[in-house]
Amino acid sequence: MGEQTRTAPYGSWPSPVTAALAAAHDGHPDWVGFVGDEIWWTEPRPAEGGRRALVRRRADGAEETVLPAPWNVRSRVVEYGGRPWTGVVADGRPLVVFAHFADQRLYRWEPGAEPVPLTPLSPVGGGLRWAEPRVDLARGEVWCVLEEHTGDGPDDVRRVLAAVPLDGSAAADRAAVRELAPPRHRFVTGARLSPDGRRAAWIGWDHPRMPWDGTELLVADVTGDGRLTGVRTVAGGPDESVCQAEWAPDGRLLYASDRGGWWQLYRDGTLLCPREEEFGGPLWQLGLRWFAPLDNGLLTVLHGRGPAALGILDPETGEIVDAAGPWTECAPTLAVHGQRVVTVGAGPHTGYEVVELDTVTGRARVAGARHRDPVDPAYYPRPEVRTFAGPDGREVHAHVYPPHHPARTAPDGERPPYVIWAHGGPTSRSPLVLDLTIAYFTSRGIGVAEVNYGGSTGYGRAYRERLRERWGVVDVEDCAAVARALAAEGTADPARLAVRGGSAGGWTAAASLTTTDVYACGTIRYPVLDLTAWGPGETHDFESRYLESLIGPLAEVPDRYAERSPITHADRLTVPFLLLQGLDDVICPPAQCERLLARTAGRGVPHAYLTFGGEGHGFRRADTMIRALEAELSLYTQVFGLDPTPPVPKLELSS
Repeated sequence: MGEQTRTAPYGSWPSPVTAALAAAHDGHPDWVGFVGDEIWWTEPRPAEGGRRALVRRRADGAEETVLPAPWNVRSRVVEYGGRPWTGVVADGRPLVVFAHFADQRLYRWEPGAEPVPLTPLSPVGGGLRWAEPRVDLARGEVWCVLEEHTGDGPDDVRRVLAAVPLDGSAAADRAAVRELAPPRHRFVTGARLSPDGRRAAWIGWDHPRMPWDGTELLVADVTGDGRLTGVRTVAGGPDESVCQAEWAPDGRLLYASDRGGWWQLYRDGTLLCPREEEFGGPLWQLGLRWFAPLDNGLLTVLHGRGPAALGILDPETGEIVDAAGPWTECAPTLAVHGQRVVTVGAGPHTGYEVVELDTVTGRARVAGARHRDPVDPAYYPRPEVRTFAGPDGREVHAHVYPPHHPARTAPDGERPPYVIWAHGGPTSRSPLVLDLTIAYFTSRGIGVAEVNYGGSTGYGRAYRERLRERWGVVDVEDCAAVARALAAEGTADPARLAVRGGSAGGWTAAASLTTTDVYACGTIRYPVLDLTAWGPGETHDFESRYLESLIGPLAEVPDRYAERSPITHADRLTVPFLLLQGLDDVICPPAQCERLLARTAGRGVPHAYLTFGGEGHGFRRADTMIRALEAELSLYTQVFGLDPTPPVPKLELSS
């Protein structure tokens, strides 16, 4: 028999969802692909220093880690990375090319041999970095994006389409790397070759635009010696975002563009499906894929409003048939082989898995990284999809996770504490998937609300554009609107509300604490805090002009940069807070946190600052994630007057 239900205060419920368990299941498989008939992918290994391992599923169904530690299959192009590997079958066995995180070199690997470097080390700056490799056996080359750092500054960088010899002749000779075309844009994606090999298509954009603001879809002719000539723009522009391009089997060009207010699919300029849904997304990494053509002329697509479902689109009729199964949210990674489709999917009660769809039978199944419940699912949260009214009645999308425990209930009349989660980006979205970090709180009696505030993706360009020049206003208002609504309806205790976020979400958390009186405390993870210093020279090149759209051009609105910055209003920070920071973070450097701490010193505000050596932007090591999560729970325990069972290691708060 199960445990009898008992009454106990919120925050005191015993839970099998430990910080170690949450850390072990952080992250998900990614970058799926076929090598011959086999499905391959990368997956996180928090217990192995946070590396990403390359995994293959053999014909007999067995999963095998291809490269042992410390090999780390991860690219640093634009710091957020891109597709780091590719594979083909050569002479009857796999031939894999991958980027190794530690030195960012490309390596060639074949079974039974050690990886062999294909590219040189750079003598200057952040090195030579590579993404979206594609093997061309006929030419004996790997086509990819090259990011070349030409100096020590973050802006000393150029990006080009390049070809690397497969024979290793460029391992000690940069000159042996062949550039496919002269640099035309500051940023480029990898080239896609047409079926006849005579044309190539790729995407480019320049500062100050981000790829979701405006990009150009470029097409060039491929000469006999493998050069790209006659480059022309066929779609896109300053106010049109093309996020992906592919060639159909018949040689027509397919792409996703938001010219109609949603990322929709076009074929040679003709709209294929008029649904007001997203068939694309923000290009935070090179090589993300939301659609892929099949040999029979159909398209596999990830689509929807909010969640991205896997479906098959008939481009002649515009009809879509979705794959059946528990996977309501798919990551933007797709691979096709014949009539087989592979992606990474999850749902509210299922972690991310490698999913295969047979488009002939319509059957979908788990092909790898199968979800296995590490605890009784009775402890999982039960999310509610909600839409709240923000200022001026605007819609604010959110996922609400009430406290839930199979054998505990709170005393009559007690309202639970809630933590408002602000996602990063900010041009991003919180997916509705099983997250053991959320379960860590909800199973103890602390509610969580993820807010997809104005500026989030998944709801069309107009919703995304709400944040234009209003970062630190709309996101803060929308989070506060959700918090206040939960309190007003009796769902949350208005005296026990917290806010937490990382990166851009850390900015929103800090701005919320300095401009509203809604929250009793906050957790701020690797944040942006000082806009006047976060730009060219202090952060990485990719986002160095991002503030021109989020805040406005610095030359035109310099006062706005100071006025919006949480560091400017440090005197208004009067509630306890926790700062968490990786010391190797080049996107949001530790200096951002240190400036805030200098402004709050001696003011008697309880706080803690935890730093983690070897961690960059976002935490990947198990020991880091455990320490950070337990510290966060301890903050809420102290501020909200909770009595957790068992006790959590106490976070020492300084004043």
